[in-house]
Amino acid sequence: MKELLQKALEIAMKAHEGQVDKVGLPYFLHVVAVSEMGKTLEQKIVGLLHDVIEDSSWTLNDLKKLGFPEEILDAIDRLTKRKNESIKDYLSRVKGSRLSLEVKLNDLSHNMDISRISNPAEKDFKRIEKYKSQKKELEEALSHGE
Repeated sequence: MKELLQKALEIAMKAHEGQVDKVGLPYFLHVVAVSEMGKTLEQKIVGLLHDVIEDSSWTLNDLKKLGFPEEILDAIDRLTKRKNESIKDYLSRVKGSRLSLEVKLNDLSHNMDISRISNPAEKDFKRIEKYKSQKKELEEALSHGE
């Protein structure tokens, strides 16, 4: 499984090359931070790959061909937002797997870190409030074993 972590790191580097986050930092740093928050190897791998399908030309089938197990592929799929999908439907899908739920909580925690923004504006605080309500809903689902 450790070789899959290395493979995930390499894929994330290539997939997010040239991309920047909302504060202008290389997007790759975000997925590494989410990965580092993971407590298990599976959480770390999914943390690295959680935005690869959504933000690049990679597909789940590409990852499957490289040997990523079904549990990891399922979590990545659940974390991939669909075009025109409501946040309610998205969060409902994320809650369908403990692995995707835990990685999404790590993702939200990193996204909510206001210290990453040197000069936060009103829109940043509004975005964080939106993330807070999503995080609360997911934490409740985790505590109820959904």
